[in-house]
Amino acid sequence: MRKSIKTTEAIFPMPVLMIATYNEDGSVDVMNAAWGTMLARDHVILNLTETHKTVKNIKARKAFTVSIADAAHMKEADYFGVVSGNNTPDKFAKSGLTAKKSENIDAPVIIEFPLCMECEFIEYQDGKYGCGVIGKVVNTTADESVMNGNNIDIEKVAAIAFDPYTHGYYKVTQRIGEAFKDGLDIK
Repeated sequence: MRKSIKTTEAIFPMPVLMIATYNEDGSVDVMNAAWGTMLARDHVILNLTETHKTVKNIKARKAFTVSIADAAHMKEADYFGVVSGNNTPDKFAKSGLTAKKSENIDAPVIIEFPLCMECEFIEYQDGKYGCGVIGKVVNTTADESVMNGNNIDIEKVAAIAFDPYTHGYYKVTQRIGEAFKDGLDIK
């Protein structure tokens, strides 16, 4: 039997994305954004309002990075979601994390997060069903510690997901099957 439940703002589970930009003074700004996904193979879409300091920075710098938060840095990732850059200009410095400038765009790469997409800002949509920030991925990097040869090992990444129903974070680590293969057994 199925039971009706409260509709939440998202589909479960949601990625925990770290969106990084530079402020006007060159300092690093990072926000936690669970409302984002791939729009196409090389484009991301982030449902962010213009009130975010990060969106103002993206529009000004025409660039941003999207990192995948991991279990080892869950507290820092959460901090970036509960503290606003509009009110705490030095929030990245307080996190204790480190950053380096991307070689491809005018945005920082957060060293501690294992996967990072470097994006050029394409447009901001703000209509009734506008989706916010759209960016083109120009480069993706992975820390060697999460690689298995030339491939990313998701178990080593230990990415975290957000549960909008309970407001919990969960570690994504266990492989349970082969995509585009296991379902063929039903044919």
